[in-house]
Amino acid sequence: MAEPAHVSVDIIIDAPPQAVWDVVFDWPRQGEWILGTKVSVANGDGASQGSLIHAFSGIGKLGFLDTFVISVWEPATMCEVVHTGNVVQGTGTFEFIELPQGRTRFVWAEDLELPLGVVGQIGWPIVRPAFAYGVRKSLEKLAKLVTKPN
Repeated sequence: MAEPAHVSVDIIIDAPPQAVWDVVFDWPRQGEWILGTKVSVANGDGASQGSLIHAFSGIGKLGFLDTFVISVWEPATMCEVVHTGNVVQGTGTFEFIELPQGRTRFVWAEDLELPLGVVGQIGWPIVRPAFAYGVRKSLEKLAKLVTKPN
């Protein structure tokens, strides 16, 4: 089995960890900041270990369903998910690090099992920068959403 494909992107947000956490894990709102994605809670409360989440990524009906289960739930600190879908498998980690002056370093990391065998392994170095760029843009939208005045 091949080594998981790793990508990690972080951003400093001018808000405390709880405020960032509250926006990140308002699952239906993730579509406001994650590019091309619509998220819903499929089973459970979406706020505890074992909850099943569905995220459809794509445009219109063209895309794929990413299913994942919350495996670690430590409010305002860390959430880890296990991707269980046909396309995306592996783990995702969201970490919230408290910084001085009421700020948060938010880290989104993925360790993914690449689809398509050797083709996926060969293609990952080409796809990885675009994937990381999309995550970076999503995190920038998140930061604006968390810090915008009410």
